Amino acid sequence: MPVVDAADFPASGALLGLDPGTKTIGVASCDALRMLASPVETIPKGRKLAPVLERLFALYDDRRAVGLVLGLPLNMDGSEGPRAQSVRALAWNILKHRDVPILLQDERLSTAEADWVMQDAGASRRKREERIDASAAAVILKSALDRLERRA
Repeated sequence: MPVVDAADFPASGALLGLDPGTKTIGVASCDALRMLASPVETIPKGRKLAPVLERLFALYDDRRAVGLVLGLPLNMDGSEGPRAQSVRALAWNILKHRDVPILLQDERLSTAEADWVMQDAGASRRKREERIDASAAAVILKSALDRLERRA
């Protein structure tokens, strides 16, 4: 299954949201009813992609996920730069590993929003740094859930 648009994405079931960065991939999940997006963990990226995909699909299978939402880092004007192309390459590599539905979600300002939420919750700077990628993935997943709900 290729990267799909919202109309072709599974209408129900648990999802994983990803915030792919240069050094890590933040992971969030939602339940099968898609009520709440929550940070899960941050997967460090090494020189090889195989261990990253192995951990990603262990989380996917543990949560009985039916699809992935990848944050697409668009420029503020909506154009795609090198980081967006890197996410598209990650999607392609995921699909080579396993045929799963992938939805790309605009992630502009998701890290800033995640940081604001954690600051408001009283998280220390150290705790915010440890959890920022997974929290940004939850912001990305929540915005995708809102988008998917509007299509219904």
